[in-house]
Formats: sequence, C-alpha cells, structure tokens
Amino acid sequence: MTLAAPPEPTTRWRPHPLDVAAAVLAVVGAACALSGLLPRAETTQTLHRILPLLLFLGTVIVLAELTAVAGVFDVLASGLARASRGSWAALFLLCGGLATLTTLVLNLDTTAVLLTPVLLALARNLRIPAAPLAVTTVWLANTASLLLPVSNLTNLLAADRVGLAPLTYAARMALPQIAAVAVTMAVLWFGWWRRDRPVGGRFVPPARHVPADPVLHRTALAGCLLFVAGILAGVEIGLASTVALALVLVGFLVRSPATLRPGLVPVRLLFFVTGLFLVVQTLGRHGLDDLVGNLLGADGGALGALRAGGTGALLANGVNNLPAYLAGESVLPSADHTRLLALLIGTNVGPLAAPWASLATLLWFERCRAAGVAVPVTRFVLTSTLLAVTGTLAAVGALLLVS
Repeated sequence: MTLAAPPEPTTRWRPHPLDVAAAVLAVVGAACALSGLLPRAETTQTLHRILPLLLFLGTVIVLAELTAVAGVFDVLASGLARASRGSWAALFLLCGGLATLTTLVLNLDTTAVLLTPVLLALARNLRIPAAPLAVTTVWLANTASLLLPVSNLTNLLAADRVGLAPLTYAARMALPQIAAVAVTMAVLWFGWWRRDRPVGGRFVPPARHVPADPVLHRTALAGCLLFVAGILAGVEIGLASTVALALVLVGFLVRSPATLRPGLVPVRLLFFVTGLFLVVQTLGRHGLDDLVGNLLGADGGALGALRAGGTGALLANGVNNLPAYLAGESVLPSADHTRLLALLIGTNVGPLAAPWASLATLLWFERCRAAGVAVPVTRFVLTSTLLAVTGTLAAVGALLLVS
C-alpha cells in the first residue's frame, strides 16, 4: 500500500501593518464624520481640501509604477553610477546632491516618488545594499524641503501666514536649509553609507542600461518630464500628475495593455490619508488644539523657537506633519515669524521616524514596498530619531542667527 503524501502546508495570509492602519483610520474617520463628532460643515470642508491631494497621490504613484516598468529608472541609475567613476564617496555625494536638488526645485513628494526608484534601481544594478540609498531619498526629501515655498505644502502655508514673498522667504530660510542638509549628509554617511561601503571604497560601474521597449521608455520619460515642467510652470500639482499619467497610459495601452491592472492604484494610501485628516480634525476640536497651545507655550526668543521646533517634530511623528503644522499655526500669532518658521522647521525636518509622519515618508514606504526593499527597522528608527533631533536643533539655531 502506498501512503499518500502529506498535504502541502498552506501559507496563511496576513495583512500588512499599513493595511491595518489604513483600514482603522478610514473607519474611525468615517465614524467621526457620521456621528457628528466632526460637524458636517467641517467634514465637507476637510474633504474638499484634500481631494486635490488625493488626486495627486493616486496619479503620481501609478505614474511612478509605470515609469519603473518602462525602464526609465534603470537607465538613470546606470548613468548615475557611471558618473561616479567607481568611487563610493562620489556616489554618495551625487545621490545626496540629486535628492537635495530635486526636493529644492520641485517638492519633497516628487523626490519620494520619482527619485526613490532611481536609487533602488541603482542598488540593484550595482548589487549593493539598497538601504543606504533608500534612506538618502526619504531623509533629504524631508530635510531639504525648507528653502522654497514650492518645496513643501507646509512652506506655502507658512509663507502665506507670515506674508513673505518667495525670495524673502528663501533668504530667511537659506541658512537653516544649509544646516539641515549638512547634518543630514553627516548622519547618512556615518549611519548608513560608511557601514556598507565596498572594500577600498570602490565599485565597478555598470554598463549602460538598454530598455526592453524603447518606445515605452521614451513615452514614460516624456510623461515624467511633462510632470516636472508642469510643476516648474506653476500648474496645480494634481493636474500636472494627471496629464502626465494620461500620456503614459496611452503608451501602455498601445504597447503593453496587460501591465495595466487595478492593483496599480494605491487604495491603501488614499484611505490612510483621508482617515488621517478626518481623525486629526476631530481631535483638534476635542482637545488637540489646546494641547498644542500648551506645548508651544508663550515663551519668545530662543526658548520659544526651540519649543516650537520641538513641538512640530513631536507632533509630526505622532500624527503627520501637515496636520501638525496646521494645529501649531492655529495657536501662534501671525506676527510671530520666528516661532512660526521654527514650527515649520520641526514639521519639515522632524517627520522621519514614523511611516505616517509625512506624505513623502508614506510615498517612500510605498516605493520601497513595491520594489521589495526592506529597510532595517531598528536602525532606521534610531538614526532617523537622531537626525530629527539634531537636524531640527541645527536648523532652528541657524534661524535664530538670521532673525
């Protein structure tokens, strides 16, 4: 008699932690709105305000996914590696410089969405650890977003609140921005890049990458350039990403229709953001605004600026940098430029340790997850916390020097 083979073990499906967080936030946010804890007028106002943001998030993530499939990031990554001529230190400076420039000129979300796959593709091509390159994008997407109003949505809100023209705002934030980037590059090198550098600090540059479908490659590249051009021209960011995605979708419909699938749409992230805003808005009505006011205190001068920066960083990691800035802004007088800008520094430089701390960090986690890259959690949280503290202190100190 022949014994039957034992059944194959079945793999039990387990939801991703961010899936659980998104579902909980969406349900709690809906409950706040339906129960009246958040009045209907404020619910409508909140949803109306975040609809353009949701449009941008949904379209730009699909754009990044299709651009990666078309091989655009692989081509850019191999070019970056060849430009460094095999020097690990040169590669570090090039990656850091590119992330800083992208964030300054465009915005932090663009860096998180479009540059993260470039550096992940670079790591894959060089067969080196991906974590240092991945952390470079998420850190500089946040810490390099101080200089210009367009670099971050919170900057636009702050510049409008304090009544500063773009050039005046940039002059005020130039030294804090230099300080934040300098600290970021130092922590990046000693915390990540130096630990994983190859023997002798050298690597073999890869050959030029040739995309599998040159037509799709050119179409996706044109879509990305159109997106960038739209932002530079001042087009509303959701419209720019939608038009760019439409162009790329046409290319894939013609050349690779099987690539287009419902799973490309980041449903989890959209539910997460919607629920987050509804919950934080509700908490603001029921004590959060008072708590923020107590944390900020009434102190002026250096102590007041440091409290504002620390409060911004703390709240950003607790909830999210945009609601944290809005909560702080609501209790600070518009004439108090120094504390408002210090709060802005905290909400820009500080949101690094938690995945929900900024939209750029959320987008970065999505890009890493899509690429199958796992960043060591303990190391990331410890070094991110170190950077959040030292970077915020350095930037607020620089702000006090020019105030």
